[in-house]
Amino acid sequence: MSQTRYAPPSVADAYGGNRLLSTFPDELRQLIEAKMQVVELDTGATVLRRGVDVAHSVFPFGTTMVSLTVELDDRRSVEVTSIGSEGAVGGIISCGHIPAFTRAEVMVAGPAARLPMDVIEEAKSRSPHLRNLFCRYADYLLAQIMQTVACNSFHPIEARAARWLLTAHDRGGSRLELTQESLAGLLGVQRTTVNAVARELQDEGLITTRRGIIEVHDRAGLERRSCECYDRVERFFGDIVGPKGIGRS
Repeated sequence: MSQTRYAPPSVADAYGGNRLLSTFPDELRQLIEAKMQVVELDTGATVLRRGVDVAHSVFPFGTTMVSLTVELDDRRSVEVTSIGSEGAVGGIISCGHIPAFTRAEVMVAGPAARLPMDVIEEAKSRSPHLRNLFCRYADYLLAQIMQTVACNSFHPIEARAARWLLTAHDRGGSRLELTQESLAGLLGVQRTTVNAVARELQDEGLITTRRGIIEVHDRAGLERRSCECYDRVERFFGDIVGPKGIGRS
């Protein structure tokens, strides 16, 4: 019996799977395609390191999810935003090689398209579409960060956890390879707090947890549990970026 061979992700998959790349017109694709590299990102891999110059822009697709975290000291860090197939990491609002402010770590493994910063800067100088798209996406990232700050300040941990799981479900699917300890670090709370929330959500039939795995079973239930922050950020992406990179018409 013949075995089905795994076909590695291609540049075409990247264009079809990333919501920013999918808006690129043909002339922009021709500018960058020869320099685009499709890579596989492993869970825990560091995409950006604070204080180190940004060398590449990375466009996740498939189930890949990258978390941007601010490190407060050697023991504490908190997620300020996460990026999946809707966006890109690195070099969006910068002009050339500048050091990263946050650490970007892969939370859900998968493919991504990678472009050197000099290629991005050259394309930005020649493509009004790319300049406009990156400005719009930068506004979306800022909105997501501001909404996260407000959410972390005022909403209970149960709603915040449900919001995070909904966002992860959008990007990574129902089965998330994530420990409760990692989730606690992302939400900036103690592991015991996340354990209690996870038990509560599991008792309600919304998720199941086992060592290193969180599985979503009832998305509608998580939406009821979440605060308004999830919907607000998702609507804003459609308003400002949309399927063509120019927002909703």
